[in-house]
Amino acid sequence: MSTSSQQDRGPVPNPVPSFWNAESRPLDDYRSTTELPSVADVVIVGAGFAGVVTAYHILKDNPNPPSIVLLEARKVCSGATGRNGGHVKPDTYFNVPKYTKLYGAAAAAELAAFEASHVLAVKTLVESENLDCDFHLTRAVDVYLDADHARKTEASYKELVKAGTVDLRDVAFVPKKDAERVSGIKGAQCCFSFTAAHLWPSKMVHQLLKKLLDKGLSLHANTPVSTVSSAPDNSGTWMVNTPRGTIKSRKVVFATNGYTGQVLPEYRNSIVPVRGICSHIESPKHQNSPHLVNTYGIRFDALNNDYLIPRADGSIVVGGARQRFWPNRDRWFGNVRDDELVEEAVSYFDGYMQRLFRGWETSEAKVKEIWTGIMGYSSDFMPHIGDVPDKPGQFIIAGFSGHGMPEILLSSKGIAGMVRDGISFEKSGLPRIFKTSKSRISSKTSLLEESMEPIWASNAKPKL
Repeated sequence: MSTSSQQDRGPVPNPVPSFWNAESRPLDDYRSTTELPSVADVVIVGAGFAGVVTAYHILKDNPNPPSIVLLEARKVCSGATGRNGGHVKPDTYFNVPKYTKLYGAAAAAELAAFEASHVLAVKTLVESENLDCDFHLTRAVDVYLDADHARKTEASYKELVKAGTVDLRDVAFVPKKDAERVSGIKGAQCCFSFTAAHLWPSKMVHQLLKKLLDKGLSLHANTPVSTVSSAPDNSGTWMVNTPRGTIKSRKVVFATNGYTGQVLPEYRNSIVPVRGICSHIESPKHQNSPHLVNTYGIRFDALNNDYLIPRADGSIVVGGARQRFWPNRDRWFGNVRDDELVEEAVSYFDGYMQRLFRGWETSEAKVKEIWTGIMGYSSDFMPHIGDVPDKPGQFIIAGFSGHGMPEILLSSKGIAGMVRDGISFEKSGLPRIFKTSKSRISSKTSLLEESMEPIWASNAKPKL
């Protein structure tokens, strides 16, 4: 199937099971009512992290709660939220120079602060709602393995420190002489650390969703949205069409991430589905292996990197393997096939811990599960949040480019304020560069694709 035709598709049936969703949960296929409601104050499309916490913020402390219908094409939380690494890792320094060049120093600093605030915001949500989701507050360690990339990143970081625009008080730099010992990764050229967290994403979402059902939310799994009317009727009502019927609503929120182009065609070139791969590794000798207290970003060079989350039970979650399949565009870019593995990347995770980490050589760590997932990558690197242009009453919160865990929670609070209270984007507390607009979605330029051209054009063979 060609990339272009895949981009027009919604979620495919029977995705590969992820470690997070391997066991069934009571709300997987839940429908609040046998018949689909015909009318609602608000319809939210997508029952992942973004859709559920948007509903949460609309209903929270609301004396006049609206009727909300939450629609999910497949099982609840079967998309990116149920298939990622569970890593709440803000970008506090790495992309700041790039975003400074693109959007200005003030906007880049605003974004870095917004992401950094998410770690404790997620902690507060988990604790205030008493969510049992394996939440752990920790440090993330970015480790650089290419000497040239390490030197350039260190130089950029020192320029940021000198400029003083971005708050870097939580970022610690470790030079080469200490990097391997501090990180535990062989051949480390330098590393950076900062506050982060990790959790079991689908547990968090399912438990939060149960509380929302008790507040009157109407949930309908296995109810894909086929189309939404191209214009509202005379009363300002939109028709949300599904195989089970049509819902009339004055407000529709699209929390559709990689599948946005299927229901909002104007976003087809602005938010592209991108396929990733993730694994779960266990060691029969984990009690004798070094305990990893940090999460990791392992940067092999400027383009290739993995993320790693050590779980409290001694197992490891690793995602990435870009080296194996990114040169082949159709294998991942514009691809919605999370019902199959990226076969050329599967063996990448064999011997992963033994290969990279000191003290794990005799751990016998092996891959227990491996799966794929579909992310929504934005053509200009920024999510699209706010009023859908020229469609009053429609809102979007999508396009998180595989980086949603440190952006979604407070983004959903902002979009909920727009939906619930009619506040403007400018008063929502969201970074200015997140605002969706006609100019953004009509732009013929894709910074994302331009950044990928060297990989595709080189026809490079995947690295082993």
